[in-house]
Amino acid sequence: MTFPARIVVLVLVDGDGGVLGELPPFEVGSPWWPEVEEIVDGARERFGARVSVLRLLHADRAHPHGGLVRYLAQLEQGKPELVPTSFEPAPHPQRAPFAEVGGPAESLAWARGLLERSAYGTPKEIRQRKTWNLSGLWRLETAGGTVWLKHLPPFLRAEHEVLAWIGAVAPGAAPPLIAADGTGRQLLGHLPGEDGFFAPAQDRVAMADLLHRLQRRALEDADALAERDVRDRRGGLLLEQIVAAAEPWLGEIFGLDDLVAGLPDRLAAVEDCAVPDTLVHGDFHPGNVRFSASVPPAVLDWGDAFLGNPAFDLIRLCEGLEPGEAGPLIERWSALWRQVAPGSDPARAVELLRPVAPLLGAVVYANFVHNIEPSEWPYHADDVPTCLKTAVEQA
Repeated sequence: MTFPARIVVLVLVDGDGGVLGELPPFEVGSPWWPEVEEIVDGARERFGARVSVLRLLHADRAHPHGGLVRYLAQLEQGKPELVPTSFEPAPHPQRAPFAEVGGPAESLAWARGLLERSAYGTPKEIRQRKTWNLSGLWRLETAGGTVWLKHLPPFLRAEHEVLAWIGAVAPGAAPPLIAADGTGRQLLGHLPGEDGFFAPAQDRVAMADLLHRLQRRALEDADALAERDVRDRRGGLLLEQIVAAAEPWLGEIFGLDDLVAGLPDRLAAVEDCAVPDTLVHGDFHPGNVRFSASVPPAVLDWGDAFLGNPAFDLIRLCEGLEPGEAGPLIERWSALWRQVAPGSDPARAVELLRPVAPLLGAVVYANFVHNIEPSEWPYHADDVPTCLKTAVEQA
C-alpha cells in the first residue's frame, strides 16, 4: 500500500504550555504518523528549533497515513519565525503523560537518573523516534550501549510485567527490561538485527517455534500473570468483551447479530479442541520479531498481551501467506501443541477462531479508542467496524 507524502505542521508551545505559534509546513520522508524523528530533525535543520513532539492534533485524512498532519510540539531551544495559529490548549483526562507539556522531559529525566547510576552512564545522544496514543519512544546512546526509553499509556502498562517474566524464564526472547516505574515508563536493552516485516513462510517457522516455547513455559504461570494485571481473556471473559465491543454495531452491520449469537457455541467448540490457555502476544505479526545472524530471534511489543488461546497468535502470524504456504506452518504449530496436550485438535481450533480473531481485534481497538483523547481517534476509530465486518465475511 502506498500513501501520499506527509506534510507536517508543528504548533509550538513553551515549557509552561503557552502557545507560541506554528512553523510553516514541511515535508518528511516517512508517511507514518507516529514516527517523529524526521520531524524533530526537520524543525532543527529548517527553522533552528529544537523540539519535542507531544501528540497529533489533526490530520486532513480520516485514516493513517500521509497527508497534511498537525502536531503539538514543545519548543526546547531556538527562536524560529512563527506564524499565528488558531490552536487553543485544553486539558483532557485521557491524555497520555508523555503527550503533556513537560511529559517527555520528565520521562527522560527518569531515564537519565537510572542510567547515570548504572554501568550505562549518562546518555551521550537522545533521539525521539515515535509518539502516538500507544507509546512514546526514544533511543538513548550511552557508553554501555544503546538503550530504549518506552513510555506506555496507563492502560498498556502491564507490558513490563510480561517482559520481567520473560527475562526470568527465557532471557533473550524479548527486549531485556532494565527498569520500569509501574506507570508505563520502561528502559529496555537494545536487540541487534532487523524486524521481520514481510518474512517468508520459512522464516515464520522459527517465529512460531520461539513463541511456542514461551507459551509452553507460561502454562504454569498463567494465574500469576493474571494477578500482575496481564489481561485475562480465558473462559467467558472473551465472550463478554466481544459482546461489549460489538453491541453498538448490532443492526448496523449485516450478519453481525447472527455471528455474535452463535459465539457461545463456537467458543464451546474451541474449548472442546482442548488447546490450553496460555500467554498470548496479541499482535504476533512478523514485524514484531527481531532477527540477527548473531543471536536467536526475539519477540517485541508485548503491550497487547493477554491470557487466552494461542491460536490467535498463529492466525496473526499467517496473515499475508497463501494457503499453500500457511498450511505447513499450521501443521507444525498443531504438532507442537498436540505434544503438550495429547488428544487435542489445534488445527480445528485455528479454523473455529478465524472469524473470532477480527472480533478480538474489534475489542482491542475499541479499548484503544475508549482510552485515548478524541484528537487521536483517527488512528483507530474506523478499525472497530472494519474488524467486525471482516469477522462476518470470514464466518
